[in-house]
Amino acid sequence: MNNHKKGFITRSLHARFPKGDAYNALHMPVYDGVAYEFDSAEDIAETFAGKKFAHAYSRTSNPTVEYFEQKMKAVTDADAVVALASGMAAISNVLLSLVESGGNIVASNQLFGHSYALLKQTLPALGIEVRFVNMTNLEAVQQATDDKTRAYFFETITNPQLEIVDLKQLSELAKANNVVVVCDSTITPPYVFNSKSFGVDVEVMSTTKFISGGAAAFGGVVLDNGTFDYSSLPALKQWSGKFGKDALVARIRKEIFRHLGGTMTAHTAHFMNLGLDIMPLRVDRCVDNCKQLAAFFEAHHGIVSYNYPGVAGNRGYDLAQTQFGGKPGAVMTFDLESKEACFQLYNRLKVMRRATNLNDNKTLIIHPESTIYAEFSDEEKKAMDIRPTMMRLSVGIEEVQDLIADFTQAL
Repeated sequence: MNNHKKGFITRSLHARFPKGDAYNALHMPVYDGVAYEFDSAEDIAETFAGKKFAHAYSRTSNPTVEYFEQKMKAVTDADAVVALASGMAAISNVLLSLVESGGNIVASNQLFGHSYALLKQTLPALGIEVRFVNMTNLEAVQQATDDKTRAYFFETITNPQLEIVDLKQLSELAKANNVVVVCDSTITPPYVFNSKSFGVDVEVMSTTKFISGGAAAFGGVVLDNGTFDYSSLPALKQWSGKFGKDALVARIRKEIFRHLGGTMTAHTAHFMNLGLDIMPLRVDRCVDNCKQLAAFFEAHHGIVSYNYPGVAGNRGYDLAQTQFGGKPGAVMTFDLESKEACFQLYNRLKVMRRATNLNDNKTLIIHPESTIYAEFSDEEKKAMDIRPTMMRLSVGIEEVQDLIADFTQAL
C-alpha cells in the first residue's frame, strides 16, 4: 500500500473539480452567473429542502467558490470549509453562530484593530459579552472562563505585537472547560500551520493576504476541523441534532451567512484558486527576506529594537519553530527613538509602499498607532501594546538587497 502524502502545492494544483468541465479546462472557469437551471420540479424542490446539494443562487453558493473551498480542504485537515467575502466576515459568521445572547467569549487583548472593535463594540450590543485577557497567561484565561463561555478567540501570531500562544496548552484548557478553540491564522496560512494537530477546533483567516496571490482580491475562509461536539452549545444544539459535527457550518450556510450576506464572488474565488497554488513559493521568499532584514536591523544603530519570531533569541522563536515550522509569516516590527523619527523614515522611503494590508507581493509599511489604532484611546493602545515608536512591516518578495538599500538611505 502506498501511504505517500502528496505535498501542499501538488494537492492544491490537482484538486479535482466538483463536476467535469465541458471543455476540459485545466483551470476552474469563472462562473459569474447568478442563477442555475434545474431539470425538474422535483430537483429544485429537493435542493431547497436541503435533501440534495446543487447550486441554485450565487448568493448562497457558486461553482467557482465551491472549488476554492474544495482546494482548501485538499491542503488542510479541515472537515468542512466555507468561503466568505472577507476575513471579518469569517470571524463574525463564526462567533455569531457559536455564541448565543447571554453567552461570552474569552478573547486575546492583542488583536488586529478591526477584530478588536468587532468584539469590543458590535458583539456586546448584540448581548454577547467579551472578556479580554492575555492569552499567554493560562491562569488569567481560566479565571475569565465560566459556564457561559463558548469560545476562546485569538490570533496565532498577534498583529502587530507578534505574540504567540502555546496552542497545545490553551487547547487542553479549552477542552477541560468545554470551550471551542477559534483562531485567526491569517499570518500563518495552512502551508506552515496545521491547526488541527494543535487542538484548534475552528480556524478563520483573511484569504486576502497570502492566499489571494499577493492582495489580488479580498476574501475570508472558515475551516471547521470537526473536533468539537456542538450539541453542548445552546446556539448549536438544534443544529447539532440534524447535522451532527457539521452543525457550525450548517448554521453559517443556512442562517448567518445567508441572512447577513458576505458572499465571496466568483471572480474573487478565481484569484484565490490561482494564488493558493503558488502560495508556498511566496511564503518561503518572504520569510527569507524577513530573516535578512532582521540581521540588518540588528546591526543598524538607528533601529532601537525589532521583533520577528523567526529569529533565534526572539521571545516567540521556540513556539514558532514548533507550531509554524520556523516560518512565522512575513510581518515584523521595529521601533525608532520617537514617533517623529517614524514619520521622517516613512516619508523618505522610495521602494517600500506606504499602505495598510499584509502579504502583498510588495513590501508594505505602516505606523499602526496613528492609523489602524487611531480610533482607540491612549489607555486602550497601551493595553494592546501599540506604541507610537513602532512601525509594522509586511515583507514582500522583492530582492532583499533593494529593501535594505531603501532602509539605509531612509535611516
